[in-house]
Amino acid sequence: MAHETWLIKVKKTISNTLHTARSSIPNSKASNHNSNVGALSFEIAGLMSKLLHLWNCLSDNSIICLRDESMSLEGLRKIVSYDEPFLLGLACAEMAENLRLAKKSISRISKRCQDPNLQCFDRWFDEFANSSHDSHGWILSSKDMEAKKKKMNKYVTITATLYKEMEELSTIENGLRKSFQCNESSIKEKKIVDLQQKLFGQRQEVKYLKEISLWSKSFDTVVSMLVRSSFTVLARMKLVFGFGYPPSLPRSLSASATVHPTENAEAFSFVSCSLWSCSKQEGKKDMTIGFLESNTKLLKPPPSTLGAAALALHYANLIMVMEKMIKSPQLVGVDARDDLYSMLPSSLRSYVRGRLKGVGCSASDPVLAGEWRTALRSILGWLSPLAHNMIKWQSERSFEHQNLSPKTNVLLLQTLFFANKEKTEAASGVELHLEIRKGNDKKGLIRAQSST
Repeated sequence: MAHETWLIKVKKTISNTLHTARSSIPNSKASNHNSNVGALSFEIAGLMSKLLHLWNCLSDNSIICLRDESMSLEGLRKIVSYDEPFLLGLACAEMAENLRLAKKSISRISKRCQDPNLQCFDRWFDEFANSSHDSHGWILSSKDMEAKKKKMNKYVTITATLYKEMEELSTIENGLRKSFQCNESSIKEKKIVDLQQKLFGQRQEVKYLKEISLWSKSFDTVVSMLVRSSFTVLARMKLVFGFGYPPSLPRSLSASATVHPTENAEAFSFVSCSLWSCSKQEGKKDMTIGFLESNTKLLKPPPSTLGAAALALHYANLIMVMEKMIKSPQLVGVDARDDLYSMLPSSLRSYVRGRLKGVGCSASDPVLAGEWRTALRSILGWLSPLAHNMIKWQSERSFEHQNLSPKTNVLLLQTLFFANKEKTEAASGVELHLEIRKGNDKKGLIRAQSST
């Protein structure tokens, strides 16, 4: 009886403890203007992380790498474009589109600020994007932005830790509830005491992290950081890609980091035109459209590309399967080759059928086999990087990772999205043809094509 009474007291104590913990969380229906950001801190941390990532992508070193390395990929030149101004336009367009999406989220949160100027962030940002006019002096100098970057990185890290600790707190709470269902009294008593002590310590840790993270900050404080950072990122973007030089942002970009050196200024100029103006109807005066909106339109893939055919990711997976088959043929059985053939679009199947004729007589020739291996390595060397980039790009932007900072600097132009469909199919078809002719368990593919 005494034991049962003790359990009842413990249960009531824990229940009161949990109730107090829940009541300490700000009510989302409370006044929008006077409350702290609370649970929105996790979304805000994600926005900060994305803005910082964009800022890093626009650094001198990143731009030099984009111009001298990323845009020099052999596959990019072979099946996407060799036109440097066009590729630079795509890079600018994707960064601007990422900033547009961040701006949309910031605008929604800014409606909960007290400062009327922050509430109207959407209007002021569009004004600056289209006219380069910074009405409120929100652009930070490079030095101030670097200081702001350190502060924001700290908030992002602490808020991420808070999220993990709150998940742990929830786990402990669930453990306490389940412990009351235990039938063995001695085990039950000890477990409850241990979990109660653990719960108290975890609650203290969560409380502390809430105080020092974004959770306890006001909407005006966090939105101000987001607003000034977004303005500064856009100013930097315009400076890097040659869309005007905001006087409030001191020029720190080195000559080697400009994406349009003086000797190539004319070649790059058409990108500026395509981003800033378009003809509404033939014979009418050009109509200026918004900087962000024009970039969104520029990202629409031409009809001749894999992106337009919604096949970019499919081809990326196909190429990666072929890569495995070519590099480790002993690990790929007949069934896997049949599966590979079933992945092929109709155009590639027709190509394979035609090439399979007369395979047997030459597949065992050692000289030809060596030549085929060399050819395969060459094709794989420039085609695979684009396929791997496509997978990375897609995974980083998938729904479950949309609030996390991208892990790499892969841009859409470095993937198969803008790749010419016919050229990609031709290259993939040659790979399949050479692999079949090597004589490495080719019966699977032959059987598959003969049954279609």
